[in-house]
Amino acid sequence: MTVYVLKRLCAVAAIMAVMSALVFLATHALPASIAEVILGQYATPETVAALELKLGLTRPLLFQYWEWASGVLRGDLGRSLVMEVPIAPILWAALGKSAVIATAAMIIISTLGISLGVLAAVWRGSLFDHLASGFTFIGLSVPEFFWGLLLILLLGSYLQLFPTSGYGPPLQGAWSYIAHLVLPVMTLTVGLLAHVSRLTRSSMLEELDSTYVKVARARGLPERAVIFRHALRNAMLPTITVLAQDVGFLIGGIVAVETIFAYPGIGRLLVYSLERHDLPLMQATILVLTAVQCLANLAADLLYGVFNPKIRYGRSVD
Repeated sequence: MTVYVLKRLCAVAAIMAVMSALVFLATHALPASIAEVILGQYATPETVAALELKLGLTRPLLFQYWEWASGVLRGDLGRSLVMEVPIAPILWAALGKSAVIATAAMIIISTLGISLGVLAAVWRGSLFDHLASGFTFIGLSVPEFFWGLLLILLLGSYLQLFPTSGYGPPLQGAWSYIAHLVLPVMTLTVGLLAHVSRLTRSSMLEELDSTYVKVARARGLPERAVIFRHALRNAMLPTITVLAQDVGFLIGGIVAVETIFAYPGIGRLLVYSLERHDLPLMQATILVLTAVQCLANLAADLLYGVFNPKIRYGRSVD
């Protein structure tokens, strides 16, 4: 297991190295010089040349990449061209705010989604099963921004239960802090909750119809033990994979949700960098989001060993 973890960490490092090069090249593949983008269409050639020299854009591209990548390895993410401040503090602060709503959403998605899927499979054909199936169909069919607008109109404007935008610093009180999180978390949760619930139900139905479950019931094991100790343990394997994949969808959802609710997280910071052509901020934000996705996939692979001890990573990866 230790060898497998080390191999996976090396793979993550290799992926990050490749992604850093792709991000750097993609953000430099603009039709015009970044100096022209910053100064606007009425900039003179002299001012463009002066800004390019100040930003180091006249140096070879490989040298620019090496300087940027070596700075990232030292923890120096550069300076924002627009805000003219170091990127690292504002990026980590935004990531922390996004991590709160993403973690809350993943906890709800994993616990409630798995619970709904298991109950729908155990009570197949019941009213609960039909209601859960209807919920998953609607949840998967409707985009996140629609749920966000619906929640703003219903719970924010009409009932006035929660604020519809902004961020409540913890120093202003626990209720203000929590209230500003409710609508973004609910918006992130709906679609992915339906996804996890539907997959868990399908996996559980397959396991409940399997031979080993029938044998366990024939041996007189309690139904609770059959469901949770046998069927659910194997049904969790595809669910773990989907939860890791949902991190990627969650990252994309955070960008839309934070824009809708004016929440100052990393998704809104990415939109800010794109709108203002802040190249260093854009590069750092994309790189951090890529690292989050890689670590989520690593965590999913390691969880496989928790739910299925028969997997021998040392043999399977050779």
